[in-house]
Amino acid sequence: MQNNGNENGYRSGFISIIGRPNVGKSTFLNRVIGQKIAIMSDKPQTTRNKIQGVLTVNDAQMIFIDTPGIHKPKHKLGDFMMKVAQNTLKEVDLILFMVNAEEGFGRGEEFILEKFQTVNTPIFLVINKIDQIHPDELLPIIQSYKDKYAFKEIVPISALEGNNVERLLDQIKSFLPEGPQYYPADQVTDHPERFIITELIREKALHLTREEIPHSLAVVLDKMEQQKGKDIIHVMATVIVERDSQKGIIIGKQGSMLKEIGKRARVDIENLLGSKVFLELWVKVQKDWRNKMSQLRDYGFNENEY
Repeated sequence: MQNNGNENGYRSGFISIIGRPNVGKSTFLNRVIGQKIAIMSDKPQTTRNKIQGVLTVNDAQMIFIDTPGIHKPKHKLGDFMMKVAQNTLKEVDLILFMVNAEEGFGRGEEFILEKFQTVNTPIFLVINKIDQIHPDELLPIIQSYKDKYAFKEIVPISALEGNNVERLLDQIKSFLPEGPQYYPADQVTDHPERFIITELIREKALHLTREEIPHSLAVVLDKMEQQKGKDIIHVMATVIVERDSQKGIIIGKQGSMLKEIGKRARVDIENLLGSKVFLELWVKVQKDWRNKMSQLRDYGFNENEY
């Protein structure tokens, strides 16, 4: 990205976080920004859109992009997610390639390293989840990656515990070009509140439901308005699934699951908006929506934006 340098040495730039699904990219982003803007789940492919997190410090602004986990796509939604991730690599000032210290180098990492061959952007290797391994195991992991690619830096961290995250931020800052402050100092993301609200609802549904739900789940915000004369925001949203059986799971026995999803999401939405929230959720079946371009567009997956 082109930056217009300035005289007082202020640095700014765009940093892409790349890695296989479930290596802790969203946990890292939320840790750095200091509040929840990316949804977290132990289910793969949780992140579907680029999430921009903005960290502003005295002498720099770092804009992080958490991309969908790189994987071999199986449907149109998967194609879209891969396109987003790969386009991002060429648009940024620095790439963080995040790997899980608990898992060895596998085909997934190999697939990503192949993608890096066509990219000139500097790449840091970030070894996450070091709190889960014995310190003696770290050096062999570092060596195995050193042999495969000429990374500019290799930084072990624990995004969950915060270990070494400040050191990583310092190294990122020193790598960024001089440039302007792109966003106001108090702005932490470029996503509108409406998008984050649907993501918070989707996160709760992912946490609470069984394995067959995650990939076929989308959330659409139908309405958000302040109730007249009251400090309450009325939010109506629809949870989209692909099959009737999934609808049954999301609703739960006598509506118990949907109620629990709503209860948990409401807490996060109230924190986000700083106001009381009345949340209404509905569930709708849209068969095979992940393979239909018109529905992908309706649910916010717009290729032209990337």
